[in-house]
Amino acid sequence: MKHLSSTGLDALFRPRSVAILGASDDPTRVSGRPLRYLKEGGFAGGLYPVNPNRETVQGIKAYASLADVLEVPDVALLAVPASMTEKAVADCVEKGVKAAVIFSAGYAESGEEGLVIQNRLLQTARAGGMRILGPNCLGLFNPNLGFFGTFTQSLDKEMPHGGPLGIISQSGAYGSHIAYLARQRGIGINYWITTGNEADIDISEALEWMAGQDDIKVIMAYVEGVRDGARFRQALELARKNRKPVVMMKVGRSEIGAKAASSHTASLAGSDAIYDALFQQYGVHRAQTTEEQIDVAYACARGIFPKDNKLGVVTLSGGAGVLISDAAERYGLDVAPMPDDAQKTLQELLPYATVVNPVDTTAQALNDMSLLARNIEVILDQGGYDALIGFFSTVPNTRTLSGPLRKAVEEGCAKYPDRLIALEMVADEEVVRDYERAGFLVFEDADRAVAALSALRRFAIAFEQSESVAAPAPAAPIGKQALSERAAKDLLGKAGIPFLDERLATNAASAGNAADAIGYPVVLKIVSPDIEHKTEIGGVMVGVADRAGVEAGYATLMQRAAEHAPKASIEGVLVAPMAGKGVETIVGVSRDPVFGPAVMFGLGGVHVEVLKDVAFRLAPFGREEAMRMIDSIRGRAMLSGARGAAPSDVNALADLLVMISQFAAAHADDVETVDLNPVIALPMGEGVVALDALVVPRQDN
Repeated sequence: MKHLSSTGLDALFRPRSVAILGASDDPTRVSGRPLRYLKEGGFAGGLYPVNPNRETVQGIKAYASLADVLEVPDVALLAVPASMTEKAVADCVEKGVKAAVIFSAGYAESGEEGLVIQNRLLQTARAGGMRILGPNCLGLFNPNLGFFGTFTQSLDKEMPHGGPLGIISQSGAYGSHIAYLARQRGIGINYWITTGNEADIDISEALEWMAGQDDIKVIMAYVEGVRDGARFRQALELARKNRKPVVMMKVGRSEIGAKAASSHTASLAGSDAIYDALFQQYGVHRAQTTEEQIDVAYACARGIFPKDNKLGVVTLSGGAGVLISDAAERYGLDVAPMPDDAQKTLQELLPYATVVNPVDTTAQALNDMSLLARNIEVILDQGGYDALIGFFSTVPNTRTLSGPLRKAVEEGCAKYPDRLIALEMVADEEVVRDYERAGFLVFEDADRAVAALSALRRFAIAFEQSESVAAPAPAAPIGKQALSERAAKDLLGKAGIPFLDERLATNAASAGNAADAIGYPVVLKIVSPDIEHKTEIGGVMVGVADRAGVEAGYATLMQRAAEHAPKASIEGVLVAPMAGKGVETIVGVSRDPVFGPAVMFGLGGVHVEVLKDVAFRLAPFGREEAMRMIDSIRGRAMLSGARGAAPSDVNALADLLVMISQFAAAHADDVETVDLNPVIALPMGEGVVALDALVVPRQDN
């Protein structure tokens, strides 16, 4: 198992002893539930309830203070009011406790005064080398140790069992909700943690820890905002390298949602487009609904990820086959036809069946289930499908057909344990669990089944996509002074960004000489660090055809600058050749406050202005990611030669994206934005060229 960095969470998740400060004798109270859960869970380590008012708590010897406990507990659960928490933290530090879980609220989430108190708690803990989970959290649990450091009511009816799932949530209530739903779906949970206000332990560290655990196959996470963007990226990369799918619920897409997230956990929600880019870059599945999150995690728990997107379908209903095929098209799976020889074999088995794919056995298969078994075997053996969906409706729940069907499905799949088999059925829970124990995925709805299989295919792709990206070379700071177009191009040109052969003229005669050398027609542009948008003042002239026009144009541009920006510092006029014909694109860099510089790419004109057809990636990235970025925009076909045009040089475009990502990473601390607009993608083999450039230095560092 590959680790990027060590964390201090082992003692928290695997304690040998636990103290409960403020433990109540009433197991139904918030302060009583943790001890009750620890007892019911069979925690074998030391249990030390601290309550100065009782000799025993829930039948266990109580202590008047933490100092009276003979052993030094690994973890302390602070089930005390907020007014007593500061003293409790100090007591834990004095005792030498390794980690404390703070349940109480009323800190950073409540305002500035609460934040001050929360920071004092953190300072006390750090001074003593103690980790803090929370405050304002529901704690954590590890069922394999019987360790339940939580007061969530979701455990009141039934204790969870271990399994392949790890859950991280910034929201305690939502974390409890998805843990409960996961248990209902039959998914065991090995680790569960809610981070609350994240005074110390945050979502990034928890994710990194889980990504390094051998006994986790899939990670579910609920995120409102991330503070440590660099560590979050490290954690996602570790999860990908260790082939652990991350199924993320990231809230805050809407303005109202983002504000609610900030209020709830006092976290910075960040730009939602950047989160989308982050998840695409690291192969994270972003769920839109809780149901989808559970479905995908459930499917991932099998640990089988299809090697291609071909989907086989066997059904008792032609209509269901159509539904599944429609869903497959929506989710990017290919219901590819069976090979001719395989179709012939199936037709001989069931003369009235549809055998192309979907394979509709009709009701014939119910009369002789061995035919169904043989059909499935042929589909898996000759069809070349890594994933198969079988539609059996309510048949698995019937008294007379349930057993034969189960036997037929198992026999048909017996030789192919590496294939992903999903069954759409409606049956009692016991029947469903039997199929699941036999290795099958079970769904009641075809659309949900196909969506989950599609997510598994995307994970398979992501696991193979990790590429080594060289760290950017150190770069000299650019300062805080505004840069003219010429200065910006000089700076970016040194980073490899291709520009036209342009020349700066400081008088009309030198402008004419530059145009003579370049060749006509030319473009003239006013050059000033104080004029960002030259077209707004008429500062650009295109297609100037001769020397006289150039010299007159120089005078005109200088006059317009004097009229519209009299205080602007004017460097002169830029004389440039006309660009060759190609596809107009736009490339930019913006600095996200959490994740740093992000590169944007899209087609120019209406595509970016109206359709918002753009893609983002966090810098730096390599060429493969740049190609995926290009391929992800909806207007990608424009670069392939739409309407008879020559295909664009996408290889050169990808190289430019890599270079600008390296530049952005190297200048992460001193560049706010970069705009290359337009960037002309010339025909294949002719490269790309950026016609205009704007670099805005960062002012707040």
